[in-house]
Amino acid sequence: MKDQNCAYCVEGELLDAFGIKICELESSKVYLFKEQSHLGRVIVAHKKHVSELVELSQEELHLYFDEVAKVANVLHKLFQPEKVNYGAYGDTGHHLHFHLVPKYKDGYEWGGVFAMNPGEKYLTEQEYTELVEKIKNEL
Repeated sequence: MKDQNCAYCVEGELLDAFGIKICELESSKVYLFKEQSHLGRVIVAHKKHVSELVELSQEELHLYFDEVAKVANVLHKLFQPEKVNYGAYGDTGHHLHFHLVPKYKDGYEWGGVFAMNPGEKYLTEQEYTELVEKIKNEL
């Protein structure tokens, strides 16, 4: 089922406001979060329009978390963060997705909760393209 008002289901103007599609995996889609205060921040959204983990079968759940881990491994390899924070909220956007947010010691928001969209660091189109390709090539 798709929700025509959901950025992850429709992938149009709503999504373009905050993300750039990197690729599709078997059960998920991976997006670069445009606001890059945390270098390498991405979103891993399930392909099905579900709101909660409990709406997935055990098989779907395992596959999804395997893909979240795969993306996290790529972030560790490419960007060497001290920690990757994982955020799944969805109070207003009811589509299962995780924000994977690399955190760097003595860096922006280290030791605290990451802001959903601090609006501080945006890249050029060329920088976005290079970052997307870099991540895609590892996935």
